[in-house]
Amino acid sequence: MVKRVKTKICLVGDQAVGKTSLIRRYVLEEFDDHYMMTLGTKVSKKIIALDFPDEDLGVQLEAGIWDIMGQPGLLDLLKEAYFTGAHGILAVVDMTSPQTLLTLKSWIRSVERITGPVPTFVAVNKVDLKERHLFAIEEVEAVARELGCDYLPTSARTGENVEEAFRRLASLISERSLGFGRGAWEPPPRTAVP
Repeated sequence: MVKRVKTKICLVGDQAVGKTSLIRRYVLEEFDDHYMMTLGTKVSKKIIALDFPDEDLGVQLEAGIWDIMGQPGLLDLLKEAYFTGAHGILAVVDMTSPQTLLTLKSWIRSVERITGPVPTFVAVNKVDLKERHLFAIEEVEAVARELGCDYLPTSARTGENVEEAFRRLASLISERSLGFGRGAWEPPPRTAVP
C-alpha cells in the first residue's frame, strides 16, 4: 500500500550556515558557492519516496521545505507564520562557526513554542572544509543527545549526506503522521531545553 502525506519542513539556524545551499543541493542537485542571503522566506517542494517494509507500506511525502533568513530579529517578526503547521525541523550548524552550535537550542526552542515537540534532525554542514573546523563532531553529538535528536555531517558543496539527512527527517515525520515507529505515541526523550 502507498500513502500520500503532505508535510511542512522548516530549516533553522544562523545566517550563512548553508540552509539555502542544502535545500538547493537536495531539491535541484546544484551548488553555488556565492553567498546569497535569504530575504524573508522561500518555499521549495520535493516528493520524498519512503519504504517501511515492517509496516508493508510505501509513503509519498510531499514536502514543503521552508527556508528563512537566519537573523534573530527577523525570526521574532516571522516565527508565527513560518513555524505554524511545521511537522519537522532540519536544524543546521556550521562546522566553521562555533556560535551556530551555541544558538541551536534557541532555534529549536523557537519552533517548539509554536508547534510543540516535532521530529528534529541536525545537519552539521560544511564538513568538507576540514581545515576550517572550529569544533569537534563530539560536541554536536552531546547537544543532539540533549535535544533527543539525531545528526549527520553534511556538505552542500559535495552533496555528502544531504539527501540522507532529509530522508531521515522525512521518515521520522512519516512515522509520527501515520502512527507507527518512535513518533507514534510521543516525541523522543530529551532533556529540558532552557
